[in-house]
Amino acid sequence: MNIITTPDPRLRQKSTKVGVIDDGIKDVIAEMLKNSLEWEKDHPHELSAAMAAPQLGINKRIIIVRDDLDDKNNNSFTALINPEVIKTEGKTITDYEGCLSVPEIYGKVPRPEKCKVKAILEDGTPVRIKAEGYLARTLLHEIDHLDGILFIDHIKDVKDAFYIMNKKGDLDPLDYDKHIKGNKELFPDD
Repeated sequence: MNIITTPDPRLRQKSTKVGVIDDGIKDVIAEMLKNSLEWEKDHPHELSAAMAAPQLGINKRIIIVRDDLDDKNNNSFTALINPEVIKTEGKTITDYEGCLSVPEIYGKVPRPEKCKVKAILEDGTPVRIKAEGYLARTLLHEIDHLDGILFIDHIKDVKDAFYIMNKKGDLDPLDYDKHIKGNKELFPDD
């Protein structure tokens, strides 16, 4: 399996709930972890913080999130099955986001600073997560994937919100009119 990228229409589909956590679902989770870490090896300045099953073309409500979002050497992830946002709260914070399925493009995306999520772990245990900061942003980003929403959708009409990573790993502003507006690879339905 390979990570699919825009404009693949599968990224825009709403995912279906997982009914039973069987070996097939566990295989999907293992494939997600493998692809996430392989992607990271090819991107030395970036961290693969999380992934959603739709990014492999699998229409299931599954995400994986890195256990330590600050440590690229910690390759431990937690799988969340059927994750659902129960509540968002706090100030809206605008910060940088990137996506394995939106190559080279980054954006300053507004999101609530806190969220509460319920999900099921790979072993079937139900969990509730209170998250804030980068973890909240990561969870909201990945759960958006399960509904066919990409981070760029939140900023598609904001001219100064798009960036590209240079060879040093710094983000440079992207010319909106030249690279974003009317870009059918990013926004196929526009």
